[in-house]
Amino acid sequence: MFYGLFFLDENPGKKDDFTMSTHITAEKGMVAECVLLPGDPLRAEHIANKFFENPVRYNETRGMYGYTGTWNGHRVSVQGTGMGMPSFSIYANELIDFFGCRKLIRVGTCGSNNEKLKLRDVFIAQSANTDSGMNTDRFGSSFHYAPVPSFSLMYKAYEEAKKAGISVTVGPCFSSDKFYDDRHEEKMAMMHKLGIMAEEMEAAELYTLGALKNVETLALFTVSDDILTGEQTSAKERQTTFDNMIEIALRSFFA
Repeated sequence: MFYGLFFLDENPGKKDDFTMSTHITAEKGMVAECVLLPGDPLRAEHIANKFFENPVRYNETRGMYGYTGTWNGHRVSVQGTGMGMPSFSIYANELIDFFGCRKLIRVGTCGSNNEKLKLRDVFIAQSANTDSGMNTDRFGSSFHYAPVPSFSLMYKAYEEAKKAGISVTVGPCFSSDKFYDDRHEEKMAMMHKLGIMAEEMEAAELYTLGALKNVETLALFTVSDDILTGEQTSAKERQTTFDNMIEIALRSFFA
């Protein structure tokens, strides 16, 4: 039977070489090798409907939507991940281990902690500092891994943005483990001193998984909040705008 872009097994059941993952209830072959990773499932829906041709929803478990379609003739997916590194890690691990995804680009929002990075600017994270304990748990307290993206994807994103006439800023980010943090002002002052330009909540885990699992990773952001001035965009804007970032990500996959 043909459904959307996929041929589905008319006799579903146990597959000889495929075990369905816990949180993404898609069949083998439903997820493309290139996948966009927004935190918000409604942003995933917006991306699929606006950018993909013939999008098909392959996952709605726990309300975390995933879609596959084509963009300029290339097969591509988008999968919501939820907020924060623990939730993000669930979806990234399953996409890589169960569905064979090889290029993963996080597309989300960040807070600016630098005067040069303005509201709605596009930001490419060239490294991800973090206060998370996830890598301490992985590697032990004597080794402090420095998470970085795949150079090839980062370079392509920068070059494709220039070709499209989209202004981008490249710099280090801070992946916070807490949205509400009593020490936030203290931490941001230290980050500002060190030249760390933006704050978000997932990139450090994405970049670490990329290194551990030998896949290409990148985090692209649109500035939704200015930590220094207090300016911010609306919740609606965060779901349905920020399209320059998506355009850059899609171009980077297939450049």
